[in-house]
Order: sequence, then structure tokens, then C-alpha cells
Amino acid sequence: MNLPQNYIDDIIITALKEDINYIDVTTDYLIDDESVSEAYYVAKDDGVLCGIDIAKRVFKLLDDSIVFDTKISDGEKVKKGDIIAEMKGSTKTLLKGERTALNLLQHLSGIASATNRCVEKVKGTRAQITDTRKTLPGLRALQKYAVTVGGGKNHRFNLSDGAMLKDNHIDAGGGIPATISKLRNKIGHMVKIEVEVRNLSELRDAIEAGADIIMLDNMSYDEMREAVKINDGRRLLEASGNVTEENIRDVAETGVDIISLGALTHSVKCFDISMKIRK
Repeated sequence: MNLPQNYIDDIIITALKEDINYIDVTTDYLIDDESVSEAYYVAKDDGVLCGIDIAKRVFKLLDDSIVFDTKISDGEKVKKGDIIAEMKGSTKTLLKGERTALNLLQHLSGIASATNRCVEKVKGTRAQITDTRKTLPGLRALQKYAVTVGGGKNHRFNLSDGAMLKDNHIDAGGGIPATISKLRNKIGHMVKIEVEVRNLSELRDAIEAGADIIMLDNMSYDEMREAVKINDGRRLLEASGNVTEENIRDVAETGVDIISLGALTHSVKCFDISMKIRK
């Protein structure tokens, strides 16, 4: 992971403060300070692992003496029953960090697994799978990291990364040619412009006006195929809206270059992992 450690630590510390607050009423009153235990993570489903170093960091921030032995690394496929990691140290620390570590590990592994399933389904086509800005507040960079672990690509990280004209921008700015022209006169040479189009007429306008990328918003398969013919390789075409794991192959076979899915980050199912204390 290339994210700065202080960025990751801030997320973890916020999550720990939210979960533990002042004390862990159950653990602090039940477990002796001297108690030491062994524990392990076990996969309860098949998928792609992501976030194991983050889970490790949760325990290390609570108690640096915890021994954390990673058996499976980010990006590796796991099967139900696989031992992902083993831990040894203060029983109190293991219990206090359990939920925070699992919340992050399960969520990121869910994103990586869902992304990987989509990537596998479009193999043999030109389509690349990307995320969107529909992320959970405060977790965007981690969620987008998980998409790359699953084999996908990242769309914009934030509004500063590139210009994107959506329907409201276009309607408020006087149409596609006018909005693109105004942007071109103000943005730097490194900034690309993507335009969301709702029909083939708007597609033609975006091509002629010099958009770098064109998003085909909620178009039918026939409309997307026709858009690919009209575009003839001049611009990158992105399909978005109502894309699911079930229909993503059909979307890819229309010939689009990019398929973006907000569901990869905003509504993905957590990957099932349990932490068990060895008796």
C-alpha cells in the first residue's frame, strides 16, 4: 500500500476512539492484565483479501508488543477455511482491537472481491473496470486502494483531479459545446474533460466539442453499440449507470473502453472473516 502511514493511522485511531471511547466495559473488568492469548483470522467465504496490514496496524497501535503473523497478503485469493493471520499477545488488546480490525478488513476485502469478479467477467473485451466518487466519507483512499487490489482502476479521487461535466453542469452552463469551451479557456493543459451524455445527439456534440472522455449515462446496449460506431475510436467511452455483476459482460461487449460502478464502494457486501481465540 502506497498511502502514507499517518493517513492510515488517523483512520484507525478515529475508529478505535469511536468503538472503545474511554474503556471496554466487558474486557477491562473481565480479563486480567497479565492474560496472554493466541488468536487467528479465518476466511468464511471465497474471495480476494485486502487490508491485512491495516488490521495488523490496529493491534500495533493498541499494543506494539502484539505478534502478528500474516499468512495471506493483499491481492491473494482466499478460500473458505483458510487461515489468514495468527496473533499472540495481550488478551485485552486482542479483544479490544477485534471489531475495528475486522470492520476494515472485511469491508476492503469485500470491495476487492467484488471488483475482481467484475474484472474476470469482462476478460477478453477492451473494457476496464473503475470505481466512482460514491465512497464512504473518510474512507475514499482505502476503498479505492481495495479496487486496485481487486484488479480494477481508479476514477477521480476528488473534484480536483479532473473536470467532469454532468447533466446539471451542462444544463446550467448552456449546453455541451458552451460548457466545454468555457472550461478549455480556464483549465490547465494537464486537466482532462469528461462529459456525461444522455443520448446520441449529445454524444455527437461532445465529440465535436473536443471532450477527452465521454460517459454514456444509462444507455441501452443498442445505444452503446451505436455510440461506439459513431465515436470510431476518437474519444474514450465510459459506460455508467445500472451496471451490475450480472449484466457487466453484456455492457463490455458493446465495445466501451471503461465501465464505472459506484456499487463497488457504496454498497458492497463485506467479506466474511472471523477472529477466533484459541482455547
